[in-house]
Amino acid sequence: MAKETNNILTAEQEAKLRQPIEEYVGKIQSKIDELRKDGTNKVVELQNEIDSVKRDHIFSQEEKDTRINQLKAELEKARAVENQNKNEVSKLIADAEGYLKAHFDKDYFQAVAASCQQERVAAQANYRERIAELEKEHQETVSKMTDQHEIKDEKYVHKNRLFDAKMQLEKDIQQAKDRQHAAFDYRYHLIDMLRMSRFTFAENMAQRWENYKYTFNRRDFLLKNGLYIAIIIIFIFLCALTPAIKGVPLLTYNNVLNILQQASPRMFLALGVAALILLAGTDLSIGRMVGMGMTTATIIMHQGINTGSVFGHIFDFTGLPVPVKIVFALIMCILLCTFFTTIAGCFTAKFKMHPFISTMANMLIIFGLVTYATKGVSFGAIESSIPGMIIPKINGFPTIILWAAAAVAIVWFIWNKTTFGKNLYAVGGNPEAAAVSGISVFKVTVGAFVLAGILYGFGSWLECIRMVGSGSAAYGQGWETDAIAACVVGGVSFTGGIGKISGVVVGVLIFTALTYSLTILGIDTNLQFVFSGIIILVAVTLDCLKYIQKK
Repeated sequence: MAKETNNILTAEQEAKLRQPIEEYVGKIQSKIDELRKDGTNKVVELQNEIDSVKRDHIFSQEEKDTRINQLKAELEKARAVENQNKNEVSKLIADAEGYLKAHFDKDYFQAVAASCQQERVAAQANYRERIAELEKEHQETVSKMTDQHEIKDEKYVHKNRLFDAKMQLEKDIQQAKDRQHAAFDYRYHLIDMLRMSRFTFAENMAQRWENYKYTFNRRDFLLKNGLYIAIIIIFIFLCALTPAIKGVPLLTYNNVLNILQQASPRMFLALGVAALILLAGTDLSIGRMVGMGMTTATIIMHQGINTGSVFGHIFDFTGLPVPVKIVFALIMCILLCTFFTTIAGCFTAKFKMHPFISTMANMLIIFGLVTYATKGVSFGAIESSIPGMIIPKINGFPTIILWAAAAVAIVWFIWNKTTFGKNLYAVGGNPEAAAVSGISVFKVTVGAFVLAGILYGFGSWLECIRMVGSGSAAYGQGWETDAIAACVVGGVSFTGGIGKISGVVVGVLIFTALTYSLTILGIDTNLQFVFSGIIILVAVTLDCLKYIQKK
């Protein structure tokens, strides 16, 4: 222990190691400051003053112009001085940087880093000694006791002492970590002063990496990324297993495109329900919305006269041009889905009904109405030319992916760049505080449901075109679990107010890729539900742990 502690620097010793660097670079910095005084610094000062005069509403335009012309004349003189001293300043900066490169690590930082490492080792040794001492004291104390209540109290006290020792260890380790980080930052503080906050790309990356290491917490990292790591490992395992079992590679260009193609309509559904989860809600009617939208779109875009009826009436849209059919089908899908989501949103916002109940009611109503109206039959195929018009494949690339990308971009903009998006986060995080601050919780909640309805309508319309029709009331069963699970896996918290669009995208891709991989392997569809259930359970568990830790 004595050898270890002898290598630990005191604050005075560390300051002594840093002193030559401070003196050398400090002298150069003084010269640079003097050269910049009437040059660079004056330029910055005059530019700020010109901007201030332009924004000032006290003076007339004529007075502004006069003052700005005076300042511009001074600015030209300052720039002339700056250019005159530019080479001298560059030489001084190069001299200081050369000195730092030659001496900072060798004469200062390496010694501090070694000292901090020894501090951590000493802290661990002190902790072990303290634990052994506490255990010995505890055993001696308990051996002299006979009363069970006294023994119980002693165990409680002992447990608290162990906790205090653990806290002291963490405090000592953090102090060493802080000290090393401060020493690392000192170099960039000097460079910052020399170059006026202009760092190279490599220097910026070095600082980011150091800050990441400094703030890294293993527990937080695993809580945030543990599920992703596990899924990636599973996916790698599937990629290795597929060639062995099926004789074909899993991760091919065509398979990736197929995954993205399948994920595209589901992206609309996940983006829709993500806003509701952000409000600490959910939507159980997504699958039935898809079935309703698919049926509606198939009826309108059907090839020829419909063979099935709706409430006993057979629709015939053969007289409409194909482009009109396409647009009409999209409008009807959006209107129907938005109508039902708006009803659920009004009940949720007005009567404080949990979305679980309002959307479950929607689910039952929609399925009952569509099944009763259509007798549960499938309406066959749509016009064969429509997929080539809306989602053509260009050199094998499915353009349906571009529709999903556009939806992601639009919803990202709504969430991050509009007042509605900011209010969405506010209401989701704390509806009472949002209401007090003047935000209409009712409008935000209903707005989130309306947005979800628009996205559901778009998604079901797109899925109808992708599948070339085949719309029926039963289509989309279970899709709500996939959409909700994708959001949760992507980090949209059920506690409300936490989530990103990028997480939703990742969640959808993860679920689609896993489903696709398991299907290629020939895993039964029912067992795939088991995999999905386990992933959802783990995702929500991690989300709850993060919430508990935050509280």
